[in-house]
Amino acid sequence: MIKLLVNADDFGFSRGVNYGVLDTHLNGIVNSATMMMNAEGTEHALEIAKSTPTLKVGVHLVLTFGKPLTSAPSLIGEEGFFKKQKDVYGHPEEISLEDLEQEWTAQIEKFLASGLKPAHLDSHHHVHGIKEFYPVIKRLSEKYNLPVRIAGPHFTDVKTVTDILMVDFFGEGVTEDYFDKLQESVEDGKTVEVMTHPAYLDARLKDGTSYYQERLEETRILSEITLPENVKLL
Repeated sequence: MIKLLVNADDFGFSRGVNYGVLDTHLNGIVNSATMMMNAEGTEHALEIAKSTPTLKVGVHLVLTFGKPLTSAPSLIGEEGFFKKQKDVYGHPEEISLEDLEQEWTAQIEKFLASGLKPAHLDSHHHVHGIKEFYPVIKRLSEKYNLPVRIAGPHFTDVKTVTDILMVDFFGEGVTEDYFDKLQESVEDGKTVEVMTHPAYLDARLKDGTSYYQERLEETRILSEITLPENVKLL
């Protein structure tokens, strides 16, 4: 038996994203989501999370989108916004780990202040998997007693959400038979997380990311499919 976590990233990005997450949970196979705490739809996502206790909700740590919750200087690029993804990945040594821990702590604390308890931690654009940032994610995992999305071979002494992470349900990988084929790539008895991005199209999503049209197809498939008998939701 393969045990499956279907996580919807970017919860809170916009109302269109939030409703996509909600529908694919209530009517489909999405059983988990991770929330951005600095986005336009964050408060709306918190309302949905509070009224939908069957949905596991974690924190989608942000370093490359929107504005930080703190004034940590090494994280900020132009006009008070976070640095661009290419700059974070290209020059991780320019990010102060103290600034990073301060900002990510603020994001987790904002989630906790809502009265909700996070299920786990992951990140926008997988930045928590950058090797230089591992000491921070490890400390936060231990401080808040939260598992984290596995994001590289260096995740050796931190509690992870699942044994395996699949990131290929994305773009051209969004196919009708994706979940039927899981048994071909995942060993029986393993736990696996599939990263997804369901959403309905709205102006905020279209203006904020190049990956928007494909999310409609993700939403349809995640709402309609039936999992094979040897795959069960975690």
